[in-house]
Amino acid sequence: MRRSWMALVPLAIALQPVGAHHSFAMFDQTRTVTLKGVVSDFQWTNPHAWIEILAPGVNGAVVRWGVELNSPNNLTRQGWKRTSVKPGDKVVIVINPLRDGKNGGLFNKITLPDGKVLGEPALTTGKPINVPTAG
Repeated sequence: MRRSWMALVPLAIALQPVGAHHSFAMFDQTRTVTLKGVVSDFQWTNPHAWIEILAPGVNGAVVRWGVELNSPNNLTRQGWKRTSVKPGDKVVIVINPLRDGKNGGLFNKITLPDGKVLGEPALTTGKPINVPTAG
């Protein structure tokens, strides 16, 4: 019985990373969107952190955007802290938009209220899209 159990351990270890990753095909990484707005929520969670931002849309109405970031472990190595972004912060955030046109995207960089920039400049090589924003 013990031999059977031990034979399954390598299989379980080998399959673990498969469930931990997902495709980024849902994001259009050839384009960027710059949003200027207010953070409504920041989730320092695994496997990916999230920022929700309220930004004016094309018609001036406030729109909620969901932005997916890297893992907290990787963000920490890039200079982030759990407290780097707080609800109410006025920020400028650059994302790769969702391909389906919904209000969401993949994080590239963020300019915080104090002017500090956090991000991954290597990802911001796409063609910018200007989204109307209120000051």
